[in-house]
Amino acid sequence: MPHVRTIHIDLASILAEPTPTVDLRLHAYEASTSNFLRAVTNYANRAVAEITKHRNAQDADKKRLSDKTTSVKTETNQCKVKEIDLLAVMEREKEEVREAETSITTLKRHLSSIRETCQSVDAEIEQYRALTANLRREKDRERQTLEMHAAQTAPEMDACETRLRCHIEGIEKDRLLVRFTHIDKVDVDREFSFVLDVASRSNQVITTTPTLPNLPILLNELNGTRDILHFIKLMRLAFAQLVEVH
Repeated sequence: MPHVRTIHIDLASILAEPTPTVDLRLHAYEASTSNFLRAVTNYANRAVAEITKHRNAQDADKKRLSDKTTSVKTETNQCKVKEIDLLAVMEREKEEVREAETSITTLKRHLSSIRETCQSVDAEIEQYRALTANLRREKDRERQTLEMHAAQTAPEMDACETRLRCHIEGIEKDRLLVRFTHIDKVDVDREFSFVLDVASRSNQVITTTPTLPNLPILLNELNGTRDILHFIKLMRLAFAQLVEVH
């Protein structure tokens, strides 16, 4: 601050003058006042500028904090949404785990049942294998027996075919076709035949050419004696008698 010098006024000298005047030094006063006002204005402007600067800084901080708060809230909301989604996913996974455990339990029961069934089937297979082996042995014995009988009866069969002028052949399982010739003296090549089914204990004649009226009687005798060769002889005789009648 500039130093203000104190002015001393000699009042007696002034009053002794014809026209008393006092030099108030207004120019210096106005200059001093102007400087003071300019200094006050500068101070006020600096203060306002500083206040504005701080206010702008505070506003910027507030805006930055507001943006940060908004961002945090947005991220928080996103995290909450993700948390809800994760909880839903975890719940679904728990449900899937429960379903998988249930399926595993069911599959274990099925596997246990299948194993028991397999054991039962294995036991049945072993029984069937044993039964098959027994049947095979029995079939082998029967085959050997049949081969032995065939070997024994083959000469007799050949002799029978030659003597009775007939031909015997197997046409199906357990069926014999017997064909005769030289029965009809007019037509020695005329064929007389019948099919004999020997599958059961009770033998049956499936067809005869021509038909024999006394066939049931001959079958009863066959089933009583079980002598097929004798039955063939009787059938030839029956065909011969039929030709003589007609």
